[in-house]
Amino acid sequence: MKTASIKHLRFAVALIAMGSFASSVLAGGLAIKAGKVVTMNGDDAILNNAIVFIEDGVVKGFGKQGETKIPKGYRVIDASDKWVVPGLVDAHNHTAGSLMDLNDMVYLTNPGLRTLETIVPDNELIKQARAGGVTSVLLIPGSGTNMSGFGTISKTAGRTVDEVVMRAPGSLKIAQAGNPEWYWYGVGRSYMNYNTRQTLEKALAYHKKWVAFEEKKVAEPPLFDPIFDEFRGLFQRKFPASVHTQIYQVVMTTIDMLANKLKIRTVIDHGTFDGFKTTPILKGSDVYTMNGPRQYWFDMSQRKMHGNCARWWQGGQKKLGCNTDAPVVPQAELSYQAAMACWYGWTPYEALKGVTRMPAEALMIDGEVGSLEPGKSADFGIWTGDPLDPRSSCEMTVVRGKVAYDAKVKRRF
Repeated sequence: MKTASIKHLRFAVALIAMGSFASSVLAGGLAIKAGKVVTMNGDDAILNNAIVFIEDGVVKGFGKQGETKIPKGYRVIDASDKWVVPGLVDAHNHTAGSLMDLNDMVYLTNPGLRTLETIVPDNELIKQARAGGVTSVLLIPGSGTNMSGFGTISKTAGRTVDEVVMRAPGSLKIAQAGNPEWYWYGVGRSYMNYNTRQTLEKALAYHKKWVAFEEKKVAEPPLFDPIFDEFRGLFQRKFPASVHTQIYQVVMTTIDMLANKLKIRTVIDHGTFDGFKTTPILKGSDVYTMNGPRQYWFDMSQRKMHGNCARWWQGGQKKLGCNTDAPVVPQAELSYQAAMACWYGWTPYEALKGVTRMPAEALMIDGEVGSLEPGKSADFGIWTGDPLDPRSSCEMTVVRGKVAYDAKVKRRF
């Protein structure tokens, strides 16, 4: 954590950057009086006794309580004894839609599938997510096959699909070990890796044909292929591959095949057991690790319990976060995954970043969510204290500047 003097300096810089905000904004916004604002911005600024100003669904700026005038017409929420924390982001979710409507168990790779059509806004499990301060999730297909389709990034508040969807595709879901090994009574990892690679190589070849046409190297456009067309964004690095991968040999193959050779932006999803042993080959890469929901691993050769996130961190992987695999772990317990990572050795502030800014960066949505900064979506939770303290509770969740959960109206936890 930073020293008090540095925090005060950063608060002053934030106020200077705000300029004459308090006198120039239009009426009708929202002002949150907070005891502590954890911004998760690039400076790791933490603002005490602050006011968060919100207008038109975005953060407009910050002020100091007692020194900054709240414009007339603003609704005021007094959380002077509470923490305001960016909305939690889960990079591995199966509850934002009805995946029973998506049969991803037909072939070992299913490149034409996507979860967009399965989104179910405001379902019961998503309501529970809001009660846990979760505001954004990546809905991905299952892990029973090596490639189960494209995921969708969704907000946890909204009544229609258009209101909740942030980006589709949100990622390509790949599973390289574990569940897919049961397919057709068992297939070896060598064949699974071959089959995954040849599917991606076909998609890459299709993309290169379109690039040649767009760069006017060929006169005629290639034949449109609905199966492989959405892969173009993957090879343009507009969205990542979420890769169900664990055990260091399999994680090593993920890094080598997808990140290094195919140049796909890669998110190690799960990364459990001894996957952390691959950290030496991650240095300098843009590969992210979203560990979980297992937060520990028992090494029988060392007779020692390891905290997975702690070992990833100690090995040098700083692009690190946690996930729930909801409903495997209830979506509302995302903060508990980070708390358990701390119990097993991770650093609390970095763990809180691991459920806010880091998953937003991993999913390439950090321009909108993951931190509280002017111009970004006003997605945050109001907590009784540190979200990683199991004694704390989320009293209110705000999504796009609107109250989506209020414990005073109906408490869920």
